[in-house]
Amino acid sequence: MVVTWMLNRVLEARLLGGEHDGEIAMIPQITLTPSSRAADVTFQFKHHQFPIRLAFALSINKSQGQLVTYIGLDAQVPVFAHGQLYVALSQAKLSQNIKILLPENVLELIMPNVVYKEVLLN
Repeated sequence: MVVTWMLNRVLEARLLGGEHDGEIAMIPQITLTPSSRAADVTFQFKHHQFPIRLAFALSINKSQGQLVTYIGLDAQVPVFAHGQLYVALSQAKLSQNIKILLPENVLELIMPNVVYKEVLLN
């Protein structure tokens, strides 16, 4: 989702992808209080925050040389040039932290390895 408007106690966000693509969602600020209190504290702490987590998107070319914790790869449309799939998948710290979004009803995906023969030397 993309945040389109921010107020003091609510965020307006436009949803991306899925069956709710393009819809507007209002995300309210929530109040968090500790579940256990220390015996010597006579007051209760409250913390206000939005229930969101920041995420970044990088192109495959920009991600080259970066080491990231989690990788999500959109493979619904094969748009990879030579070696880009390898670059995209090799930037994660652990292979368990890679998630690939496949087209619907596809259990196995074969990505073409695009090679531009005109740039290779004879």
